[in-house]
Amino acid sequence: MAARPRRVKPLQSDIMPSGFVYILASKRNGTLYLGITCDLIGRIQAHRAGRGSAFVKKYDVTRLVWFEEHPLYVDAIQRETSLKRWKREWKLALIEKHNPEWEDLTEKGAV
Repeated sequence: MAARPRRVKPLQSDIMPSGFVYILASKRNGTLYLGITCDLIGRIQAHRAGRGSAFVKKYDVTRLVWFEEHPLYVDAIQRETSLKRWKREWKLALIEKHNPEWEDLTEKGAV
């Protein structure tokens, strides 16, 4: 009787999706929301439909003004945790550096 082949467990990086850290704004220098997802476009659509975050829905924070992609979701989690500790002024400077006009990056075609 032949031995059954053993299943090899995939490496963690083979099963972990990439992750996105993103910042939404209500308007230039307005209310900010910092989030994380593995599906940026889907998450933005959910926010705009009023699903996923009561805060986003309450304050109409739906303009994608900054995002970063990380190859490993765990790295995105670490980055989000770090950014959430940042002062508001630092977050504003981060947005200004990469998106000085505060354009909605989904409309600009950057996503």
